[in-house]
Amino acid sequence: MDLPTLWFVIIAVLWTGYLLLEGFDFGVGALLPVVSRDETDRQLTLGTIGPVWDGNEVWLITAVGATFAAFPVWYASLLSGFYLPLLLILVALIVRGVALEYRGKRPDARWRARCDAGIVFGSLVPAFFWGVIFANVVRGVPVDARGVVHASVVDLLNPYGLLGGTALLALCLLHGAVFLSLKTGGALRLRARGLGFAAAAVALPALTVALTATAAAREARWAYGAAVAAGLLVVAAAVALRGGREGWAFAATAATAVLVTGTLFGALWPQLLPTTLAGPGLTVGNAASASYTLEVMSWVAAVFTPLVIAYQGWTYWVFRRRLTREPAAVSAT
Repeated sequence: MDLPTLWFVIIAVLWTGYLLLEGFDFGVGALLPVVSRDETDRQLTLGTIGPVWDGNEVWLITAVGATFAAFPVWYASLLSGFYLPLLLILVALIVRGVALEYRGKRPDARWRARCDAGIVFGSLVPAFFWGVIFANVVRGVPVDARGVVHASVVDLLNPYGLLGGTALLALCLLHGAVFLSLKTGGALRLRARGLGFAAAAVALPALTVALTATAAAREARWAYGAAVAAGLLVVAAAVALRGGREGWAFAATAATAVLVTGTLFGALWPQLLPTTLAGPGLTVGNAASASYTLEVMSWVAAVFTPLVIAYQGWTYWVFRRRLTREPAAVSAT
């Protein structure tokens, strides 16, 4: 495997890790006002992601940094061509982070309500618009020979882009509901389980249709199998939830997130940003950095990536227990 191909795979893995881990963060945040009945429920809900949400965002930072270093032309085209959606995502993530950190700083119900609104906003917007962006990257946009994208926000909100946003948002809601039912007990666990069934009812057709459309758009016959597999995994998650086996349900939704991301990057290969104009668009071959840059990056990644993964795995192990309504088990938020 040559170095540009290796870094395409690494970036795909980084995005997979981000959507796998941050996906349930987004789902939990979006479900906060629906699943919670009182302040204790809200503290429990946010306590499930409190120790890990900021660590999960490291995957996004690393993915963006790797894209900038390995494929600078791709990075520049994405940030310029998708400027407004990316700006909206960035603002939403900032609002969400501030709300999560400062929610418990004042014992004021109105203050907490505003922070809760920020958490919901900062969870729904990225989950939807990441789907819109990924769908348009796979579908292709007008990219000229200089790598300049000639597309407005209205152009990006095409039927396939909206389908991608809906599918990813539904997956995040399902992933978050399953995570909540896995990490909490009592009535909150049961409500999360019920919301998981509702999210599965939306995620099943949305993911199946979106991946089928991806297979047709990219002429990737193998992706039709991925669409079927994604549907079966969503059904398996719902069945496991019904049986009270949240661990198996979470494994199914996690596998769905991995499958979806892998399908998108697999269908995209060997292109990075297909063009609807004449020409090849951006490819792994014409958008990569120099070999020396990629070689240095590879050595750095080989040393530090295992350390980061080990630390994050340790964090999840430490905070593995269920949260209940007993005062000693309620995490401060």
